Amino acid sequence: MIMLQGTLPLDFSQCQRWRNGRERWRPAGELFNPRYASVQRIDTATAKAFVQEHHYSHSFPASRVNAGLFVKKPFQKEILAGCATFSVPMTQAVVPALLDGLHSSLGVELGRFVLLDEVEANGETWTLARAFKVLREGLPAIRGVVSYCDPEPRYSKTGDLVKKGHVGTIYRAHNATPRGRSKPRTLLLAPDGSVANERALSKLRNGESGADYVEGMLRSMGAEARRLSESGADYVRRLIDTGFLRRKKHPGNLAFSWNL
Repeated sequence: MIMLQGTLPLDFSQCQRWRNGRERWRPAGELFNPRYASVQRIDTATAKAFVQEHHYSHSFPASRVNAGLFVKKPFQKEILAGCATFSVPMTQAVVPALLDGLHSSLGVELGRFVLLDEVEANGETWTLARAFKVLREGLPAIRGVVSYCDPEPRYSKTGDLVKKGHVGTIYRAHNATPRGRSKPRTLLLAPDGSVANERALSKLRNGESGADYVEGMLRSMGAEARRLSESGADYVRRLIDTGFLRRKKHPGNLAFSWNL
């Protein structure tokens, strides 16, 4: 195990998986049988539904190419058991900063990588290698990939561990180059420990298109209704002031890159 400053011990004897927004873990010594698996390009709607159902953030980035892991074991139906989404980075500065000046149009981010808990441990590297092949075929002009991982554990408002920290072991196994940390920031956490997306909150604050959807998401998490004549900005401020949205300082995610 390894300990990063300010985190829980990180356990390399287990491999992270997801189901219905909750972390699951497989023992690292397991063997994945590729005989029953394939990785294929999938459409955005299929990828979005899978990621939003199973990833802890329940969010989906602006994807450019999606690769799905399909598994068909003997006497069972074929299922979608994983998804790798290559997406548009949050800002145009990300790709040049992490890929030695490469133009932003020539890079993508591995924005989501989600495998179900029934995928054996070493299925990660097998899937990721083939997802990169799907990326090359779908976007042959792309010359680099960046990605991040969060080493900080995250807890719900009641103190339950929602997400362990991880240090990108699978990225390192797939020959990624460590690029240090992203900038420190302050997160806004919902009661379930998920991060309140700042772009989504800005839609609510400014009354932009999609504000009603964001408000509905907050209400579904237990937020109070917006008061009569209360602006979106005042509503978000009240959720913060009352502690529904909790501020948490974050030292920055670990960054990685691949040159193709």
